[in-house]
Amino acid sequence: MHAALAKGSTAVVTGGASGIGLAAARYLARAGLRVCIADCDAGRIATARQIVIADGAAPGDVIGVPTDVADKTQLSALADQAFAAFGAVNVLMNNAGIQPGSDIFDAANNWDRILDVNMFGVIRGAQIFAPRMIASGQPGLIINTGSKQGITTPPGDPAYNISKAGVKVFTEALQHTLRNTPGQQVEARLFIPGFVFTSLTAHGRTEKPAGAWTPEQTVDFLFQSVERGNFYILCPDNEVDRATDEKRIHWAAGDIAENRPPLSRWHPDFADAFKEWLSS
Repeated sequence: MHAALAKGSTAVVTGGASGIGLAAARYLARAGLRVCIADCDAGRIATARQIVIADGAAPGDVIGVPTDVADKTQLSALADQAFAAFGAVNVLMNNAGIQPGSDIFDAANNWDRILDVNMFGVIRGAQIFAPRMIASGQPGLIINTGSKQGITTPPGDPAYNISKAGVKVFTEALQHTLRNTPGQQVEARLFIPGFVFTSLTAHGRTEKPAGAWTPEQTVDFLFQSVERGNFYILCPDNEVDRATDEKRIHWAAGDIAENRPPLSRWHPDFADAFKEWLSS
C-alpha cells in the first residue's frame, strides 16, 4: 500500500460528486481514509456525501466543499477547510474537468473556461496544496487527471486537448521537482483514463456502451497502478488495449521525429501507413 493511502489519512477529490471523482471518493473512504468531496454543485455534493456514508464511512469522516476550481480563491478556501477539518491532507486528486466542445477559432467562447477548469484548476490546486502537504512531513500523493487526447491530440476538440496536454507537462514537472526535493514524502501521478461512461461522455446515452469501462473499474485500475509505482497510469478500456494505445502514442511522437505533417494519423496521405503500423 502507498503510505499516503493508509487508514486514517485524508483525501481531497475535486470533481468528486460524480463519475470518476465519486468512484474515487467511495474507494478511498472504503479504504479507511477521510474524504473531502469538492465540486461546483452543492446539491450534488450533498448527494455524493450520503452515498459515501451509505458505503460505511462515518459522517464525520466525509465533508463536502462547494468549489469552482477555476477560481484560485475558492481553491485556497478548499485547502483551508480540508486542513482545518482533518489536520492534514495526504491525497489530492485534481480530477475536476469539463468538455463542452471547442473549435480552433473559439466561436462558442469556450476556451477560457475549459483551460481555467481543466488545466489551471490542476496547476493551481497542486500549487496551493503541495507546499502544505510537504510541510506536514507526512506521506502525500497528488493525482492529476489527464487524458489520452492530451497525448495523441486528435482533431475536433482543440481546447480540451490543449488543457490535458498542459496537465501532462505540468504533472511531469511537478514529479521531477518533488523527487528532487530532499526530506519530503509527496509524489505525483498522471492519471490517463480510457473510455469511461460518465456524464462527461454519455452524450445523452443512459446505458453504458460495451466499449466503455465504468468509473469503478477505472478507479480500481488507478490505485492498482499506484501500488505498482507507475507514474503514467494509462488505462485501457473494453475497446482499446494498452498495445493499441502505445502504437498511437508512438505514431503521434513520430510526426515530430520523422517530420510528417501534424496529426498525420488523420492526414489522407498517411492514413494507410498508420493503419499498417497499427496492425503490424
